[in-house]
Amino acid sequence: MFPVIKGAAYILAHTPDMVLHNGTTQTTERTVNPDSEYLKQVPNNLRSFEQFVSYPPNQTFIGNLSPSELGELDLPWYDKQAEGASSDGKYGEIFQQDEFIGWIKLADVFNLVSLEKDFTESIRQSIESREGLSESFRTALGEGVSLEKIEKEIAEKGAEALIHDGKTVGCVKRAHDIDPNLNAHVIFENLVSKASGAMALISLLEKHQIDPLDIDYVLECSEEACGDMNQRGGGNFAKAIAEVAGCKNATGSDTRSFCAAPTHALINASALAQSGIYPNVVIVGGGSTAKLGMNGKDHIKKGLPILEDGVAGFAALISQNDGVHPILRTDLVGKHMVGTGSSPQAVITSLITAPLDRGNLKITDIDKYSVEMQNPDVTKPAGAGDVPLANYKMIAALGVMRKEMERTDIADFTKKHGMVGWAPTQGHIPSGVPYLGFAMQDIMEGKIHRAMIVGKGSLFLGRLTNLFDGVSIVIETNPGQVEEEATVSKDEVRQMVAEAMRSFAASLTE
Repeated sequence: MFPVIKGAAYILAHTPDMVLHNGTTQTTERTVNPDSEYLKQVPNNLRSFEQFVSYPPNQTFIGNLSPSELGELDLPWYDKQAEGASSDGKYGEIFQQDEFIGWIKLADVFNLVSLEKDFTESIRQSIESREGLSESFRTALGEGVSLEKIEKEIAEKGAEALIHDGKTVGCVKRAHDIDPNLNAHVIFENLVSKASGAMALISLLEKHQIDPLDIDYVLECSEEACGDMNQRGGGNFAKAIAEVAGCKNATGSDTRSFCAAPTHALINASALAQSGIYPNVVIVGGGSTAKLGMNGKDHIKKGLPILEDGVAGFAALISQNDGVHPILRTDLVGKHMVGTGSSPQAVITSLITAPLDRGNLKITDIDKYSVEMQNPDVTKPAGAGDVPLANYKMIAALGVMRKEMERTDIADFTKKHGMVGWAPTQGHIPSGVPYLGFAMQDIMEGKIHRAMIVGKGSLFLGRLTNLFDGVSIVIETNPGQVEEEATVSKDEVRQMVAEAMRSFAASLTE
């Protein structure tokens, strides 16, 4: 029987100071142009926490605003506020920067993060009251250290500063004197990914009332890589994250394929659950500080605030069929093969129509396609256009070529079968999976019957191949049948096997 999706969760951490001090666009600018006018403008173009929370796409990300409700709001969205906005959502939550820094400290098990004493006390209650934290991590903040000691680590030993409200409140120390893979900056980025992934996993367990001891396997699918000089990307983020959430019975591993990794992980988790090897599998992805303010120059130039001002994370639980939750059709999986090519038609054919043909389905038989759900509020001012809309137009055009719809139907197709984008530009985060929570709800409420999750990735970024990547999978209504009817009983099977063994043993003595 096909596996099911039993829950999804999403988190955001508002990190305005990290935009300026840790985002690659800004740190690169500081290196090549220390007196940059752009860097002087950044602090005045950062949003407050209240603005970040009430931003409509962020409310959609954590489940308080549906994609259709977001689509009813005219672009741009940066100057609009969602009514009744809350940091607590149906599928997740939004954290303030100071609390997120506390989670970075919790994620550190090698005493590499130091936080200032007063700052530690200011966040202690919000951290230690979190019931979903494993007991040993709940008390991991410690007492804090003096600011003088922190500043000495930064000035003399290359530690990465942790900034809040423009002030140094802590640091991340290097883990090795000469290993570039364990320098303070890399350790910081890895701890951010681990912390945000753990926050998403804990939110998943809490929102859906899942016992962490029931989790058998964790697949981590972010874009970071942890290791040392002997194995630069050895891993394992998955078990490190599972440990924070108290998933004591779980093992796990990391899956990497740039932006496509979450959908690869979704398919892998489905196979593991369906096979019975690991009945309950969590996929989880932490965020990246490197992507903060990535398009900041274009945003400021066009009079927008910097919209890439938060770290994101997500998690989802895939389990064996329970007869209730939506099923993942492991027989309807699309893949961009080595020989597929990179033309738009070839990509859409391999990811969309090839799996549909195996199920005798038309393009219009999928009620909702979740593609690269990039927020157009972010991408359009940067010249990248409306990414989801471009994908939907390509799918519709292929439908026209296949004579499954008329050319005049393309505009209606994008509205009926597509959605506006709402995910932050954290690379892998927008790639299909932001809709998992809504898909589960919409299918179970009978609003739709089928959805397709599509992940695409740019493998050429690693400079090892010019190849593109992508995979897809169909999710649909559970027919309600938990166990396939067998033509013979288990006892009859045992008797047949025993009889066969007796016959075989007899033949050996003849």
